[in-house]
Amino acid sequence: MPKLLAIDYGSKRTGIAVTDELQIIASGLTALDTKELYDFIKEYVTKNKVEAIIVGQMSNYDGSETHNTKPSNEFARSLEKKYPEIRIEREDESFTSRESMQAMIQAGVPKMKRRDKKLVDKISATIILQRYMERMGI
Repeated sequence: MPKLLAIDYGSKRTGIAVTDELQIIASGLTALDTKELYDFIKEYVTKNKVEAIIVGQMSNYDGSETHNTKPSNEFARSLEKKYPEIRIEREDESFTSRESMQAMIQAGVPKMKRRDKKLVDKISATIILQRYMERMGI
């Protein structure tokens, strides 16, 4: 079964999570500078079967767009053009950074390590993927 790939898209950094081949477990894969994202995806989908790429979609409390909504939407559209054989989905990413921090605190991650923005982004991507899987009944 192909994997699901989730992306917590940011203007500077992007977190990435992936399922196992049975689509049972969502795991943080990596976080990287956003400028490296297209190359990473190209290499990843070349080496792995990917059924869908889930891109986090941010909005304000009132549902209005944030500073990152437009770039994230443009990124998702560009993926649709580059990879027409892969389904591109959107998933709400509201509060994922806060949930990431809470998860690290509960896991006993030291305070200095919790300041690592790439770790937060990777965990946020995992939360996005878990939400998508739950919503889809996977």
